[in-house]
Amino acid sequence: MKPLIRNPLAETLAAGRVGLALIVQKVDCVDIAVAAQACGCDAVTVDLEHSVIPEQAAAQIGIAAMQAGVTPLVRLASHDAHVATRLLDAGMLGVIAPHVGSAEEARAVAAACRFAPQGRRSVSYQWPHLGYRVHGDAAAVRAAFNAVTTVAVMLESPEAIEHADEIAAVPGVDILHVGTVDLCDALGLPGRLDDPRVMACFERVIAACRRHGKVAGIGAVGGQPAVARRVIAAGARFLSAGIEWDLMLGAARQRVQSLRQLQEA
Repeated sequence: MKPLIRNPLAETLAAGRVGLALIVQKVDCVDIAVAAQACGCDAVTVDLEHSVIPEQAAAQIGIAAMQAGVTPLVRLASHDAHVATRLLDAGMLGVIAPHVGSAEEARAVAAACRFAPQGRRSVSYQWPHLGYRVHGDAAAVRAAFNAVTTVAVMLESPEAIEHADEIAAVPGVDILHVGTVDLCDALGLPGRLDDPRVMACFERVIAACRRHGKVAGIGAVGGQPAVARRVIAAGARFLSAGIEWDLMLGAARQRVQSLRQLQEA
C-alpha cells in the first residue's frame, strides 16, 4: 500500500545507508531543491539559523523538494515550538534544532513536531505534503506525519556531548547531529575537525545512538574525505554534503584556475 507521505531521507537511513543533505544558506528559490536531487542528495536543509532566507521562501523550497523526491529539512533559528509548527505545516518534513544541550530540550523539540499522543503539535489542514487534498481519516493523517517527520537535534558543546546518552534516549528524536564547527570552537580547537578530542566526541555520540537505536549525524566533514571516511566507518549515517554557496565558489574557483592555466601554458 502506497504511504500517504514519503520521506526519502528516512528511507535511506532505515536501509542502513548514509543520508546526505545539501545545506542552503543563500539561494532562496525552488531551483535549489531540484539541483539537490540532481546531485544525488537525500535531503535539502534550509538553514534559518545562519541565513536571512525568509520563512516563505523556505516553505517554497520545501514544497519543491517534496515534488523532486528529496526530503526538505529546516534548521531552526530557535527552539520556539510555533516556529517549528509553521514550517512543518508549510512544507517541511523535518527540523534540525541547534544547540540542544539536554534531554529536556530534546524532549520539547520532539513534542513540538509530533501530533498527540506522541507530542503536542498543533493541528492544521490542507497540507502541501498531501497535495492539498482533504483526507477523510484524520487519525491516519496524523499517524503518517508522526511516522515520517524527521527530528534532528544538534549537539554543539562539550556539555551536550556529555549528555549524549540521555538525549539519544528521548522518544521522538531521530538524529543526533554533531555541530562540529561550534563544538571545535567550544573545545578551543577552532577548525581542527580531525583532532583526537573531536573524534572522541564523535565516537561518544555514535555509541549513544547505537545503544538507543538512533541515527548519528556529523556536520562539516563533507569537505574532508579522510574525516568523513573515519566517521562513516565508526557508524555515522547522516552527513552534510556542504553549503550550496561554498560548493559553488569552490567549483567556480577551480574552473577559473584551470582556464587561467590554459592562458599561461
